[in-house]
Amino acid sequence: MPSRATTVADKVISTSSRTRFLAHIKSLRPRQWTKNLVVFAVPLFAFSISLPSFLSASLAFVLFCCASSSFYLINDVADVEADRQHPVKCKRPIAAGRVKVRTAIAMAVMLLSSALIGGWLTAPALGVTLIAYSLLQVAYNLKLKRTPILDIIAIAAGFVLRASAGGAAIGIAPSVWFLLCTGMLALFLGVEKRKAELRLLQERGGKTRSVLKRYSLPLLTRMESTVTTGALMSYALWSSGPQVNGASTPWMMLTFPFVLYGIFRYQLLSDLKVASSEDQANPESEERAERPEEVLLTDKPILFTVVSWIVTIFLILWLKHQGVIA
Repeated sequence: MPSRATTVADKVISTSSRTRFLAHIKSLRPRQWTKNLVVFAVPLFAFSISLPSFLSASLAFVLFCCASSSFYLINDVADVEADRQHPVKCKRPIAAGRVKVRTAIAMAVMLLSSALIGGWLTAPALGVTLIAYSLLQVAYNLKLKRTPILDIIAIAAGFVLRASAGGAAIGIAPSVWFLLCTGMLALFLGVEKRKAELRLLQERGGKTRSVLKRYSLPLLTRMESTVTTGALMSYALWSSGPQVNGASTPWMMLTFPFVLYGIFRYQLLSDLKVASSEDQANPESEERAERPEEVLLTDKPILFTVVSWIVTIFLILWLKHQGVIA
């Protein structure tokens, strides 16, 4: 019969193993995987909701999660010393020493190779898209993330490639209007991300991205105005219907209010997160302000808006498929 000391030791080992496992999972930044949900956009808008299409799109989602996590690991390894000086990023598993650098590199190589091979075996077009995404990430980490304007364009291009991957996985080419809408909305999120980072830098000081030295709030405000107008106009034109080679039905205009509210709501939250004294006292809130995907996961009105937008699109496409509407 095991002694009490042996039982306690086993529990300590078990807890330690679980903590290490969770640290390795956290180093993959699973919250960032919400960005990869864009791969389901093409199947949804094409009303290709059969089981084979869903499985193909799901596989593309998993492969993009593997690829993106591999570059998060590489980026955290490259910036490990800088992250240790950051008030929030110092808590990341690699910077905090909970995940060894050698282990992180091995995980990155395994994830990226699995994504590229899996994508090519699934569909050559998907494989090419994953290769293009990988090359973009290499360029971003080596140069583009320190180059003003191009850093934001690179972020938007990543979303466009994700959307293209969804179409490649099911064999449907997305329309130019759809890709333009995706790109403009991604540019909007990129500008908002830089605005939040710059505001926090001005409020708190300390080390942060070197590219922020080349930006100013007036410049980002002008850029925000341009991309917001472009995003809303391109979505409005796309949803106008087949008359402008857009959506398959003009009833898609019913989804425009959701997009309008979502954009304005995000701008409101972006300002409030900086102005709120409660957020200023909470470093975790600072990190959310720097990450658009955190807003999607935590703000209930935006979550409700996204769900309502998806449900409305599905309903419109279903009614068109049934011949109820044109």
